[in-house]
Amino acid sequence: MSVKQRFQDSKVTVMGFGLFGGGASAARWLVEAGALVTITDLRTADDLAPALEAWNTDPPNGAPPVWVLGEHREEDFTGADWVVANPAVPPDHELLVTARGAGAKVTSEMELFLESCAARLVLITGTQGKSSTAHILERLLKHSGHSVVLGGNIGVSLLAKAADLSEDTIAVVEISSYQLEALSENAERGRAEVVAITNVLADHLERHGSVAAYERAKARILEQLGPEGTAFLPVGLIERPRYRVQADCFVRTHSRTSGDCRVVEGRFRADDENLGAVSNLALPGSFQVDNALLALGMARKLGGEPADLARSLGQIKGLEHRMESLGDFDGIVVVDNGVSTTPDSTLAALESVSEPCTLMLGGQAKEGLSWNELARQLKARGTRVVAYGASAQQIHWALLQAGAEAWVETNLEQATHRALDETPKGGTLLFSPACASFDEFQNFKDRSLAFHSYLQSYK
Repeated sequence: MSVKQRFQDSKVTVMGFGLFGGGASAARWLVEAGALVTITDLRTADDLAPALEAWNTDPPNGAPPVWVLGEHREEDFTGADWVVANPAVPPDHELLVTARGAGAKVTSEMELFLESCAARLVLITGTQGKSSTAHILERLLKHSGHSVVLGGNIGVSLLAKAADLSEDTIAVVEISSYQLEALSENAERGRAEVVAITNVLADHLERHGSVAAYERAKARILEQLGPEGTAFLPVGLIERPRYRVQADCFVRTHSRTSGDCRVVEGRFRADDENLGAVSNLALPGSFQVDNALLALGMARKLGGEPADLARSLGQIKGLEHRMESLGDFDGIVVVDNGVSTTPDSTLAALESVSEPCTLMLGGQAKEGLSWNELARQLKARGTRVVAYGASAQQIHWALLQAGAEAWVETNLEQATHRALDETPKGGTLLFSPACASFDEFQNFKDRSLAFHSYLQSYK
């Protein structure tokens, strides 16, 4: 029996339709599998209007789902055979506990994909750089002649394609700590050919509760490694017990200065093979050297030829909102690093920007993350800072404690115009918020697009 056949005539509750495709993809897949689907979301139909319009424009073949919007009803969980939960829903949510107690099995869109996919699997996680690393790897493999698809947390659900992906295709999948945490504890051992961790820093403590719990979630990627698979791990993680792989698997280490994948005399090297010159990498941001290094190591392991990989480096363009140059605004260079939602990621971005620089920080600060090191660096560099949004006063206070200052504005529009006013000609305006976007926007992409519009409206 295929994974899809398992759900025929089953009662399935999809918890969290969402606005970004994962819930819709799971619901569509289940309807087409012949399941009796209930879709429930705390948001109203008005809140979900764009996602509902897309669904109604191209409805799946099968019994129409029951929609329960603006609330969750307990009976939709106690009466279900299966619950497919959005990764934003913690595994210990009371309704999921109730569902399990009533005999339902709880799964996720990502787990359904991993169980259904016959392609060669590559899974990538990390606090910083996972999207860029996945993107670079996909480009390297494609330039090397491989059949490859990219998806997962990067914003593209691959579940609908899972049945059509053969062993001749490589599926590069970015996977978040939320998605890893949601994978069943008693699931069978995975079958990924390669897994990778870019780095593990403090993040998402509001969800996981502690750095240790966050690290445990990240380490679960190693459970998805198949027999004789290879894990690419940062040099600093290999001695830590929770990051040990199973005995029949292999470990490759990566670090710019040491490890199996490293940079030597300006060249990317993996196991002493030359994979190209760092100077040929066209991606902005010095941190992209680390992402490219890891991607090159994985691409070589997956069958990319060194000469092909080296030639590909100059052809790869970066993802939007990651040190993306927006051009010159009356003598000021503007850089969009709106993907940044932590102080650590903004610190990494600052390494690629020279003074004079004006930095825009703000939004909804994540719980438990320290501003101290960023504040010290900003003071030492003499960087101008404009703070805005829900966390503006918190940021301002952290800077004052370090002997630095910031202009404080209420919202992103005001902050953008102030930053342009305060940046001297010949300087750089860096938009790297170091906070989540949820005080004003749905996600970091919406925030960056608003920033673009505010630049254009500046007089």
